[in-house]
Amino acid sequence: MRLENELAATAPSRRARRKSLMVEHLLASGMGCCALRHVQVAQLMQSTLLHFDGSKYRLYGWCIMPNHVHVLIRTQVPLPGIMQSWKSYVGRRAMAWNQELGLKIPGAGLWMRDYWDRSIRDGRHYNAVLYYIHQNPVVAGLCRNAEDWPWSSAGVSWENSQ
Repeated sequence: MRLENELAATAPSRRARRKSLMVEHLLASGMGCCALRHVQVAQLMQSTLLHFDGSKYRLYGWCIMPNHVHVLIRTQVPLPGIMQSWKSYVGRRAMAWNQELGLKIPGAGLWMRDYWDRSIRDGRHYNAVLYYIHQNPVVAGLCRNAEDWPWSSAGVSWENSQ
């Protein structure tokens, strides 16, 4: 409710950006469902991201946080279909494991309905976004170095670099 009140008091032209910043802050502070903290769910998410690399998108970077995921891709098919595919597959499996693994997923689903996307403007922006993605667990206090986070491309040597 507080989020809605603050957004209502924000100028309409700034509302979307303000909402994005507020949700980003809540996620970084560990609020909400943290089912992705469980090794089995994080492994599933990571393998799901890697599965269609090269066919539906080019995967350049990712970071799976306890309660959200950051991904840097170049799409080869429409983004809404990619997002639906990831959310549907991982969400169904996580819900099936909810009781067994004690994931504490509230309600009927793992994911928020929406997602945030942005277009990469140039090489400098690409590098800044990739750095942001990789530093997410460090900023959240989950590890000391980005390369130490097991659910990220930061410590992975792989062929899909820019």
